[in-house]
Amino acid sequence: MEEVEGKKEFQIDLGNLMACNPHHHFPSIPSSREELVKECLQKGTELAQALADAVFNLPATEDVDGPIVQLPTPTTRLPRQKHLPKPKPPTKWELSARKKGKPLHKETKKEKIAYDEKSGAWKRTYGYDRANDEDHVPIIEAKPTDEPGEDPFAKRRTDKKQRVEKQEKNRLRNLKEAAKAGALPSHVQLAAMALPITGSQAAPKKLSKSELAEVAGAAATSTASIGKFDQKLPGEKPLKNKGKNRKFLPVAEGRGMGSQEKEQTEKILNKLISKHSHDALNVDKAVRKINVQKERRKTSKQDKSSSSTLRKLKPKTKSLKKSNKGSSKKGPSKSKLSKLS
Repeated sequence: MEEVEGKKEFQIDLGNLMACNPHHHFPSIPSSREELVKECLQKGTELAQALADAVFNLPATEDVDGPIVQLPTPTTRLPRQKHLPKPKPPTKWELSARKKGKPLHKETKKEKIAYDEKSGAWKRTYGYDRANDEDHVPIIEAKPTDEPGEDPFAKRRTDKKQRVEKQEKNRLRNLKEAAKAGALPSHVQLAAMALPITGSQAAPKKLSKSELAEVAGAAATSTASIGKFDQKLPGEKPLKNKGKNRKFLPVAEGRGMGSQEKEQTEKILNKLISKHSHDALNVDKAVRKINVQKERRKTSKQDKSSSSTLRKLKPKTKSLKKSNKGSSKKGPSKSKLSKLS
């Protein structure tokens, strides 16, 4: 808080855009509500004017929309509206890592892009088309520990399947421990009633009406028709979390259709030509779309080149059929008859 020059009774916090007068007091109790409102409006006007003067005294930078002022850090600590969130219970792996002093996944920063030595390009570290993918290796080097006659590719697939099953088992165990601590959201709490998570058919806690409605709406819209053609129960209310349908102009021109189409195009042009047109365009989405198109073109070219090389390497087989043109099974030809005569 800083005091305004000439008005020491005002304290201003520019970080929160807040002004107050802690030394103010009424000399006498107002006789009516009108006097109280009038006094409050007068003091509020003075505070707003002092706050505006302090803001305009800050150094400003010019921008397209006008002068911009960088506010200082707030000095007044405001109370929270809601209680502090409960910390998630640590998993079994996190507990063992802390005991051994190993860094957690959140503490170690993993790079999103890695260099692929085989293709000579930068690719994703994990996920589809990642760098140094084991599944794309055509030859696996034998190790002295390998058993004779064992297929290394089949062994790799079985090991991966076992790892996935182990991760799923650990996930269910972590959900079970989190359900005991009461740190699960509403849609997972209903799933926690199943046997593999909690081991009992009883709900971990009583759910509110809004949570049940949220879960019921999510379950109703998870069908192929998004709940449109599902059979409704007697007394069932319509879905509240139904998505919005896009409205298109009719294909056949009718009465007033030209004006509607004109208004629609004018709205789009006004958005693009307006002062805040940069807000209407999603530049990140456009860049991502261009990058995806480039990757698709690159992969299609690689596929074409590989198919052409395979065609060149394929040996050409000669046809074994003999041409029977000019010959007939009925008898010898005229030239043969002339020779015989």
